[in-house]
Amino acid sequence: MDSLEPTPARQFAALDLGSNSFHMVVAQESENGLLTVVDRLKQSVRLAAGLDEDGSLSEEAEARALACLQVFGERLSDLPPNQVRAVGTNTLRKAKDVIGFLDRARDALGHRVDVISGREEARLIYRGVVRDVDSPGCMLVMDIGGGSTELIVGEGSEPTQLDSLYMGCVSWTKRFFPGGVITKTRMDDAILAARREMQSVVRAYRKAGWQQAVGSSGTIVAIEGILQAKGYAEIDAEGLAWLRKQLVKAGDVEDVSLEGLSENRRPVIAGGVAILSALMQGLRIRKMQATSNALREGVLL
Repeated sequence: MDSLEPTPARQFAALDLGSNSFHMVVAQESENGLLTVVDRLKQSVRLAAGLDEDGSLSEEAEARALACLQVFGERLSDLPPNQVRAVGTNTLRKAKDVIGFLDRARDALGHRVDVISGREEARLIYRGVVRDVDSPGCMLVMDIGGGSTELIVGEGSEPTQLDSLYMGCVSWTKRFFPGGVITKTRMDDAILAARREMQSVVRAYRKAGWQQAVGSSGTIVAIEGILQAKGYAEIDAEGLAWLRKQLVKAGDVEDVSLEGLSENRRPVIAGGVAILSALMQGLRIRKMQATSNALREGVLL
């Protein structure tokens, strides 16, 4: 009698089409239903850098995006649609001809792309982060993306407050550090503008009663890496002040050379540092830890 072939383990894929980078995570389901990550892919696409003031996406930015999706699609060619979810964030929320782009994206990827709201993005980020952090109770989570910044307060697995702000490392760098030039005046202006952007939510987040602040995703993870390479244990006001001085001292993004800073992150680090500085000042955060878990892990779950 022939033995029955074991059923192959199912794989699930989550894709985050962010304003700075596109991420894909593939996980395999075990017999007890737990997911184990078996593959990660990331490409720096800088979609937000290709968004004109009228909301048009440049041909170059779209070409970078579609080329990346084609590569991701090759990895996903064996997976059925109900085991793949791809989500677009701030830049695709703002883009004018998003329907046309989404059609071309589906052709390149082989799967549909859903553009999610800022609040839904925040909810999914929180789900991803909470799986990686031992929280003593109420927790503040923030994620600085390429085109937006998400703020979330939650306790346990449930978020209680969600907000999405229109500032990100790509858009802020493009707006306040044109040509890659970094000066103290430009850095101060970028921080002040970020403080204004968050003005409507500051009071609620200060009063939320969180005991721990966690930063999610690329920008904050990169800043933590730079500060730890310098000897700081975590992200704090002193470390951020040192980092701002190093950026201003370099004067040009091309001349920024910091241990722990990757080539992909270097062009947009100034905008990210300005936004994080404003958030920590405005929300009176003394220290913060970072996690690489983010939107894609939340989508996967």
